[in-house]
Amino acid sequence: MQPFKIHILGCGSAVPTGHHRPSSQIVEIRGKYFMIDCGEGTQEQVRRSGIGFSKISAVFISHIHGDHVLGLIGMISTFGLQGRTAPLHIYGPKDYEELFNMEKRVFCSTLDYDIIFHPVDTSKRTVIFEDRSITVETIPLHHRMPCSGFLFKEKAGNRHINPEMMDFYGVPRSQINNLRLGIDWINENGETIPNERLTKPADPTRSYAYCSDTRYMPALAKELAGVTTLYHEATYCEDMKDKAVKYLHSTAREAAMTAKAAGVEKLLIGHYSQRYIDEKPLLNEAKEVFDNTYLCDELKIFNV
Repeated sequence: MQPFKIHILGCGSAVPTGHHRPSSQIVEIRGKYFMIDCGEGTQEQVRRSGIGFSKISAVFISHIHGDHVLGLIGMISTFGLQGRTAPLHIYGPKDYEELFNMEKRVFCSTLDYDIIFHPVDTSKRTVIFEDRSITVETIPLHHRMPCSGFLFKEKAGNRHINPEMMDFYGVPRSQINNLRLGIDWINENGETIPNERLTKPADPTRSYAYCSDTRYMPALAKELAGVTTLYHEATYCEDMKDKAVKYLHSTAREAAMTAKAAGVEKLLIGHYSQRYIDEKPLLNEAKEVFDNTYLCDELKIFNV
């Protein structure tokens, strides 16, 4: 199977600390690299990750709170100084476009590459990116301002050739593409050889959902049903649920409840409040509900 990895660049909340940076991740999927959110200092984290700046083809911004967007214009400037020529696509809330264009005029007026801004309607679920192998959909969330999560999904691939069975039945190599598409083989005697004998099933498709920032939404589980790996914010423990309600964030237990109800395989939690020097209480609280939970940490990599 081709790589499908989540590179954690930052997993703190609004205030940077000595341990955690503001929110940012890179999704590596089928040879493509997409950034989600771009808090302060993200470009430094990209350098530390070893992922080349030139590999990032698009940035997805969930909402326009500073801890999710303040690193973007600086990174765009650095891309220009590094000699980037490939276009960069920005997907962000439609209300962000005017501010982004102003920042670009002030700080990045002489770039030698194109920036294409794609306004996102955060109020509805829709496909905002699609190519031959993947789709990216929005997931409406409930926060203090318009906010959207993102769902990265692989498309079903072709079946795998079984070379031993091809040789056994004398199938010419010219038929490989047809076999990958699921077409049966008819030999010179008119006998049909079922495709299932000549091929192996395609790799199972995988998906990754990013949900930050949001108040606990019981209905969100239906939107995430069957997702392979889920990232869900877990800003507080249950003993600070009053703050979660006030600021429209989630507790670790609520993140785990969403993962369990959605039937996901793996849960990643992050967006920790600066109050937690040690995040183990958050992890323990989540694992009481959903055992396959993992703490995010800077420069950690998770396989989907």
